[in-house]
Amino acid sequence: MAKQMKRRAAAPSQHRYPREARLNQSLRQVIAEELVAVDDEHLDLVTITSIDVDPEMNRAIVFFDSLRGEDADAEILEALARHRVRLQSSVARQIRSKKTPILEFRPDEVIRSAERIERILRENPSPAVSIDSNELDDDDAAAYEPNPEAHGAS
Repeated sequence: MAKQMKRRAAAPSQHRYPREARLNQSLRQVIAEELVAVDDEHLDLVTITSIDVDPEMNRAIVFFDSLRGEDADAEILEALARHRVRLQSSVARQIRSKKTPILEFRPDEVIRSAERIERILRENPSPAVSIDSNELDDDDAAAYEPNPEAHGAS
């Protein structure tokens, strides 16, 4: 009679956020630490902003930003490509996972878009709206007067 093996029930996860998010954060930390150890002047002012790993863990897109701006992206991408194997082997050593995703590097366009919006807003300030209390009726004027009760004052 063959001995039947009982499968042990999986323990409930002790983590508050999904495995993919934990993996992304771990990869970001390992790659950022390894970039500090890399002696390449093109990578001195580079920050790893986020990582997006596909569900099968075949590829990881590593988003970066640099204080050198968009003009330096080509040099940074070239330097990251030169060090990709080193970074990937560091990930394989430090991350407990069956697979090590292939790293692909891209500039973080979200940060760049936010910087463009901020620059546009700084260059084109909206006109200040002034409220003349003489033009307000009693109900509107009450809305602009400080109400000590609304702020918990006694």
